[in-house]
Amino acid sequence: MERTAGDENGGPRPVAAWRLALGAAVLLALITLGAFLTPVYLHNLEFQQYVSAMAEDPKTHDRDDALIRSSLVDKAEQLKLPVRFENIQIARTAEAVRITVRYVVHVDLLVYTVDLHFYPGAGSR
Repeated sequence: MERTAGDENGGPRPVAAWRLALGAAVLLALITLGAFLTPVYLHNLEFQQYVSAMAEDPKTHDRDDALIRSSLVDKAEQLKLPVRFENIQIARTAEAVRITVRYVVHVDLLVYTVDLHFYPGAGSR
């Protein structure tokens, strides 16, 4: 009879200490990564909702582009997102307003820097 796992008594073998340490290190790295990235993604989600609400608002069609851009930049500043006036494109038709924003967030991790590219946008119908 051949045994592939377990000790000579048929019980489970103890896990090597280095495997436990490695598993704990990987788990800690994932938690740390999530702690750095989650707030950025949540702020982008809130900003996307703001952009969508603004595009759907009938009053937006009558507003000047500079006022729309200013409102979006102010909201981005509240959320600590690096959105500038030149990151915002506004396209108009007779019945719709399309707002597109493109920006990059630099996230400095402990040993690596990552650039997250975001493209929130919305258009009225």
